[in-house]
Amino acid sequence: MSTQANNPLHGVTLAAMLDALVEHYGWAVLGREIEIRCFNIDPSIASSLKFLRRTPWARERVESLYLHMLHTRNR
Repeated sequence: MSTQANNPLHGVTLAAMLDALVEHYGWAVLGREIEIRCFNIDPSIASSLKFLRRTPWARERVESLYLHMLHTRNR
Protein backbone atom coordinates (compact mmCIF):
# COMPACT_ATOMS: atom_id res chain seq x y z
CA MET A 1 0.00 0.00 0.00
CA SER A 2 1.43 3.36 -1.02
CA THR A 3 1.78 5.99 1.68
CA GLN A 4 0.94 8.63 -0.94
CA ALA A 5 -2.38 7.09 -2.00
CA ASN A 6 -4.48 9.92 -0.54
CA ASN A 7 -2.10 12.75 -1.42
CA PRO A 8 -3.52 14.70 -4.40
CA LEU A 9 -0.12 16.32 -4.98
CA HIS A 10 1.68 13.00 -5.39
CA GLY A 11 3.17 12.76 -8.86
CA VAL A 12 2.13 16.29 -9.85
CA THR A 13 5.07 18.46 -10.83
CA LEU A 14 5.30 22.11 -9.91
CA ALA A 15 5.22 22.93 -13.63
CA ALA A 16 1.98 20.98 -14.09
CA MET A 17 0.41 22.74 -11.09
CA LEU A 18 1.42 26.13 -12.41
CA ASP A 19 0.17 25.34 -15.92
CA ALA A 20 -3.21 24.26 -14.52
CA LEU A 21 -3.49 27.35 -12.32
CA VAL A 22 -2.65 29.73 -15.17
CA GLU A 23 -5.13 27.97 -17.43
CA HIS A 24 -7.87 28.05 -14.78
CA TYR A 25 -7.33 31.51 -13.26
CA GLY A 26 -5.08 33.42 -15.66
CA TRP A 27 -2.05 35.45 -14.60
CA ALA A 28 -4.06 38.46 -13.36
CA VAL A 29 -6.13 36.47 -10.86
CA LEU A 30 -3.16 34.32 -9.90
CA GLY A 31 -1.19 37.51 -9.16
CA ARG A 32 -3.98 38.80 -6.94
CA GLU A 33 -4.34 35.50 -5.09
CA ILE A 34 -0.61 35.06 -4.52
CA GLU A 35 1.07 38.45 -4.56
CA ILE A 36 4.50 37.72 -5.90
CA ARG A 37 6.36 39.72 -8.49
CA CYS A 38 6.83 36.89 -11.01
CA PHE A 39 3.02 36.57 -11.28
CA ASN A 40 2.37 40.30 -11.65
CA ILE A 41 5.25 41.75 -13.67
CA ASP A 42 5.95 40.18 -17.07
CA PRO A 43 4.76 36.73 -15.91
CA SER A 44 6.07 33.55 -17.46
CA ILE A 45 6.11 29.90 -16.51
CA ALA A 46 9.93 29.79 -16.58
CA SER A 47 10.49 32.78 -14.27
CA SER A 48 7.75 31.61 -11.92
CA LEU A 49 9.17 28.10 -11.65
CA LYS A 50 12.64 29.47 -10.93
CA PHE A 51 11.27 31.63 -8.11
CA LEU A 52 8.96 28.96 -6.68
CA ARG A 53 11.71 26.35 -6.56
CA ARG A 54 13.83 28.69 -4.41
CA THR A 55 11.04 30.05 -2.20
CA PRO A 56 9.30 27.48 0.01
CA TRP A 57 6.56 29.81 1.33
CA ALA A 58 5.52 30.77 -2.21
CA ARG A 59 5.51 27.15 -3.34
CA GLU A 60 3.27 26.26 -0.40
CA ARG A 61 0.82 28.98 -1.45
CA VAL A 62 0.79 27.64 -5.03
CA GLU A 63 0.20 24.09 -3.78
CA SER A 64 -2.60 25.30 -1.52
CA LEU A 65 -4.29 27.22 -4.33
CA TYR A 66 -3.91 24.18 -6.61
CA LEU A 67 -5.61 21.96 -4.03
CA HIS A 68 -8.39 24.54 -3.64
CA MET A 69 -8.86 24.60 -7.42
CA LEU A 70 -9.09 20.79 -7.52
CA HIS A 71 -11.59 20.80 -4.66
CA THR A 72 -13.86 23.39 -6.29
CA ARG A 73 -13.67 21.62 -9.67
CA ASN A 74 -14.80 18.34 -8.13
CA ARG A 75 -17.94 19.73 -6.51
